Amino acid sequence: MKKIGVLTSGGDAPGMNAAVRAVVRKAIYHDLEVVGVHQGYQGLIEGKFRSLELGDVGDIIQRGGTMLHSARCLEFKEESGQQKAIDQMKREGIEGLVIIGGDGSYRGALALTEKGFPAVGIPGTIDNDIRGTDYTIGFDTASNTVIEAIDKIRDTATSHDRTFIIEVMGRDAGDIALWTGLAGGAETIVIPEETFNLDEIVYRLQRGKERGKKHSIIVVAEGVMSGTELKVELGKRGIDTHVSVLGHMQRGGSPTVRDRVLASMMGAHAVELLMQDIGGRAIGIRNKSVVDYSFSEVFESVHVLDEAMYKLSKELSI
Repeated sequence: MKKIGVLTSGGDAPGMNAAVRAVVRKAIYHDLEVVGVHQGYQGLIEGKFRSLELGDVGDIIQRGGTMLHSARCLEFKEESGQQKAIDQMKREGIEGLVIIGGDGSYRGALALTEKGFPAVGIPGTIDNDIRGTDYTIGFDTASNTVIEAIDKIRDTATSHDRTFIIEVMGRDAGDIALWTGLAGGAETIVIPEETFNLDEIVYRLQRGKERGKKHSIIVVAEGVMSGTELKVELGKRGIDTHVSVLGHMQRGGSPTVRDRVLASMMGAHAVELLMQDIGGRAIGIRNKSVVDYSFSEVFESVHVLDEAMYKLSKELSI
């Protein structure tokens, strides 16, 4: 290949810029041209292309968000939209594409692959819900943002003897809630992968009060219910709570060292695959090593929760 494209799609995640930087610089190092696609699959269909040089990705490794911007695109879900995108790339001379995003972005990459266009996926999502990789780009930064918020909320919970419900992102995966709940010493963690009992939550809160505990933290993943809904249900059982919804602040901020390194390694590996005319692969990290595997493996398996970690969180929150 002589020219490749790179785009970011779906929700933004800290570290996406680091991945774009790695793709561009690795490609140029090996004498490939790189084209940036603005606004994800929508930009692909509309031909929003821009040639990227070394200086274009300078001073972005520390920035959150995505310099290429992102957009949802319903048209790309249709076969006609996918063909428009391929025709645009062929006119531009793009021979392979690196796609940085989450589950929906990967489905788009799979569609291109099935139409014979080489595409490689890099997992960029704070949710950590891409199968086949231990971690996704953005998860570590988002978790650190959440834990900072939990620490601050605990200060005010302690001062006023209150119970706080903290709602975090994650779609249908509970990794953000589990990791930050354990790290933040939450008394209760509510996640999609595990059934929960409201009466058990009430029992745990009351047991804490009986031993003199005057404040508590409950972390709930958005994939289960909203923090407000949980507040209502606990209120019916005589438990007064306050709710903090962290929302989109979890997606922003300067990426951590882990996310910057992860993005750099994955971006470089994606280019190496395309240089060998290999497409249809998803990039991942397993046991500290960068790997690649077929997109079909992503969709044939399910997200697996760390059961040992969940058990530990319950043991330590007695």
